[in-house]
Amino acid sequence: MVGTAMASVVDIRILGEGDALQACANGVFDHSRSPELVAEFLADAGHHIVAAIVDGTLVGFVSAVHYVHPDKPPELWINEVSVAESHRGQGIGKRLLAAMLSHGRSLGCTEAWVLTEEDNVAAQRLYASVDGAHRNVVYFTFPLI
Repeated sequence: MVGTAMASVVDIRILGEGDALQACANGVFDHSRSPELVAEFLADAGHHIVAAIVDGTLVGFVSAVHYVHPDKPPELWINEVSVAESHRGQGIGKRLLAAMLSHGRSLGCTEAWVLTEEDNVAAQRLYASVDGAHRNVVYFTFPLI
């Protein structure tokens, strides 16, 4: 049912401390949400989440972190963009991303950035649709446990 018309209004909004992430569509988050981690995330002024909510259920989100460095102006790192499969193809991801970029500007961020895999064509198409510039990067991970 990807891309089918929605009968309900999609509310796009920034979540804050005290909001809950209990009613979520299947597949929006990769794993079960921990109430402690939700509370910690939402209480941290550097963490941000823009949600798409339909009839009280979260159907998509963009999470990000804004940060400063001693020699650079604030930047916004977009951690994740997710829309439930049932709500894809309707422009929700683009609306979420646009709202997060606007929020980043309001925080004084001068640049936002995101990483995705080479084979994630849908993500690349989304990022290009909001004037994202493609860069080739080399990505390393470091196991800490």
